[in-house]
Amino acid sequence: MDMSLGLGWPEAGKGSLFIVVALLIGSFVYLYAPYWGVRKVPGPPVIPLVGHLPLLAKHGPDVFGVLAKTYGPIFRFHMGRQPIIVVADPELCKEVGIKKFKSISNRSLPSPISGSPLHQKGLFFTKDSRWSAMRNTIISLYQPSHLASLIPTMQSYIACAAQRLSSENENEQQGVDFSSLSLKLATDVIGEAAFGVDFGLTAPADRSSKDAQVSEFIRQHIYSTTSLKMDLSGSFSIILGLILPVLQEPWRQLLKRIPGTADRKMEQTNAKLSKRVGEIVSKRASEKDRGSKDFLSAILNARDRDGGASRSLFTSDYISALTYEHLLAGSATTSFTLSSIVYLVAKHPAVEQKLLQEIDGFGPPTLLPSADDLQHKFPYLDQVIKEAMRFYTVSPLIARETSQDIEIGGYLLPKGAWVWLAPGVLANDPKCFPEPHLFRPERFDPDGDEEKRRHPYAHIPFGIGPRACIGKKFSLQEIKLSVIHLYRHYVFRHSPLMESPLEFQYGIVLNFKHGIKLNVVSRSLA
Repeated sequence: MDMSLGLGWPEAGKGSLFIVVALLIGSFVYLYAPYWGVRKVPGPPVIPLVGHLPLLAKHGPDVFGVLAKTYGPIFRFHMGRQPIIVVADPELCKEVGIKKFKSISNRSLPSPISGSPLHQKGLFFTKDSRWSAMRNTIISLYQPSHLASLIPTMQSYIACAAQRLSSENENEQQGVDFSSLSLKLATDVIGEAAFGVDFGLTAPADRSSKDAQVSEFIRQHIYSTTSLKMDLSGSFSIILGLILPVLQEPWRQLLKRIPGTADRKMEQTNAKLSKRVGEIVSKRASEKDRGSKDFLSAILNARDRDGGASRSLFTSDYISALTYEHLLAGSATTSFTLSSIVYLVAKHPAVEQKLLQEIDGFGPPTLLPSADDLQHKFPYLDQVIKEAMRFYTVSPLIARETSQDIEIGGYLLPKGAWVWLAPGVLANDPKCFPEPHLFRPERFDPDGDEEKRRHPYAHIPFGIGPRACIGKKFSLQEIKLSVIHLYRHYVFRHSPLMESPLEFQYGIVLNFKHGIKLNVVSRSLA
């Protein structure tokens, strides 16, 4: 017996050693295989497991501009284990987004989204033939005549929001949290346009919605949106997904069952959002005379009209995701841009004066601009909006993923490589925008030398190519109507509590960390 034990232990030891070696080799291959395929693309030294996340924690979204200055217009950034090829050159952006679109048509799925099924089935992250079929149907709903018909609805919410400004501006020391009000406005507008539902967020305080379900839905929507963070401040499973993606889903499944964890709260919030959106979709689908003014009704009508193929394409879960995606994309980004405009104009009196002259010159305050007026009668407003979107780029990165081996910028990238365009870097490149630290709307004057010399794809706040934002015209129409109405009645000044410089939250889109606090001055008193 002693002899058999003596002979057995070495065999067991060999087996254990083999397992350890195999695990080490497997771990090494798992961690470094993505790097190996893109190793020739320049970039800073990589820290095992965390990659370049410490640089992101140090610099925030500015990290990509910092790296572009060192490594050039195409470089590697490692989001934990996952390498990202960052493209920060207008011509290369054109190459990725247009010329070679067929080989880079899908969006890569970052950690925060991969752990949020509600956000995966919308148009933004849907892939391949399903994406193209969905997009073709949805684009047909965004006809100019339909957008024009939304102007009175948009204007009614804007007028309500403007009325609330005066009542909320009683304390000059504290001022108004304009970013909060603009989010309520954008949510009301897109709620009506996407769901056909009046959330009542901008109604006068004594007539605002007391519906507890509506209030809870909006609270959950805001929490779900702000929880999708692309840094080390997200939930544990999101952080783990940035470092070791293979472990994200098992840990998410475990943590969502543990009370008090961020993953559990996110799971419960997304479940409630999905249930509420699903209820709205089911109720609308059962209506025989639902009309076609809002997106949900229009997409249901298209599904019912086209029959078989559309029914398999637009299943209830995909319709719910698409409708909610409209709420997400149409509220956070529009609100951020509108707040940026008002904040920046308040800092630049010459810009404010020129903007007021153009708005006043259009006609009396009661004259509602038409869609054609918005497109042709406010050229300086166009420049102000473009410059504000350049100065604070709400989507500083645009995610793509290669579907086959492909050469970009002289580097051969393997199938499955993440390629992210960097409009936030382009927006601050002196070659594209001289003196980028200055807020100067005239740089977008179509008759100016700077605009004529600039590469046509140096400014891509709405994306580029077939994957560009389909809601661009909707958003711009709402922003223009809002700015025109607000500045017909008010001007804005920074509150004493307004921080300087601004701090931002870095999530799927950029957001103000502490809001935009302003004093509202009636123009009759200015």
